[in-house]
Order: sequence, then structure tokens, then C-alpha cells
Amino acid sequence: MKPYSVLSIVLLLVAPACSDDNGLPDPTITNVERTETLYSLVGTPVGTPSAYAVDGSRLVRTDISVDFDFAYNIEPDGRHVFLPRATLGIDSAASVNPGLMARTETFEAITTAPSNGYVTEQVVPIAVGDRYAVRGRVTCVSIGVPKYAKLEVVSFDDVAKTVTFRVLTNDNCGFKGLEPGLPDH
Repeated sequence: MKPYSVLSIVLLLVAPACSDDNGLPDPTITNVERTETLYSLVGTPVGTPSAYAVDGSRLVRTDISVDFDFAYNIEPDGRHVFLPRATLGIDSAASVNPGLMARTETFEAITTAPSNGYVTEQVVPIAVGDRYAVRGRVTCVSIGVPKYAKLEVVSFDDVAKTVTFRVLTNDNCGFKGLEPGLPDH
């Protein structure tokens, strides 16, 4: 039997510590860009979706569910706004509230969601071309983390009272990568 050198034993012990394993299961849900339309909370039929849930990339009717992360409204002064849940008086049981963070880079250049710095308790005025990172509610309860997305405001229709936006959501728990395909981080 050959004796192992001290160097080979050290390398065997150090190699796992240098791996990229983040302790999460492999991602299984592909990040896909979508175009979505929301209706204003005020002045549109009750059966139209006015809110968006990062979890599942879903449009939500606020008359039947509070399981959403932000809503859209046209204010009385004509401003177009996104409303994080807390601005609507909807408490989050988790310590992390959903919110939006304005970004200056292009939609494609937003590749990773930040952990902190999201607007969670204030109305967010929006304009065509604005881009945001979005932090959702904590729906990954086993590890206590939210899901993330990025969006870009594409257009408003003031007659139909809608906003249309591009969005890419990462539905893999614990991952913050915001590029098309399976996330690697």
C-alpha cells in the first residue's frame, strides 16, 4: 500500500471547500422573458388583474387574492404607479417585504437581483422605459427566502387604463440570476 503524501491529503480536504456548491438543489425552472399587462386598481372592471406575483409569474385579481407582490394604479393626478403590498396595508408575515428597486442598466444587463435596497412601503411612480429589480414575497418557506424578477415598463394605455411590461422571473428558490435559461446563481 502506498503512503499518501501530506499534500495529496490537504488537496482532498480543500477541494470541496473551493467548490461552487451553494447548498441549494439544482434549478429546475427555466427563466423566460414574458410581456404582461395589468389593469389599474381604480376605474377598471373588478374581474381584470391589477397585481403581479413573482412566484409563478402570475397576474392576480386583487378582489379574490392578496397573494401578489405589487399592484398597478393610475393616481387621481394621472401618475402611473406600482404599489408594493405594504402600501396597500397588506402585512407580510415574513421579515422581508416585497418591493421594487429602480435600475439604470438595460433590461438585458440586469443579471442578478440585489438582496436589499428595495422600496417596500412607498408608491413607486413609473414611466415608459423604467427598469426595476423586483423582490417577491417569501414563498420559499423551507429556506425562508423570496423569489426575484426584473421588469421594464413598455407602454401605457390611458383609455384601457393598463400598463404593459417585460418581465423575467426566477422561480427557483434561493437563486438570484436574472438571465434567460436555468440560473447558475
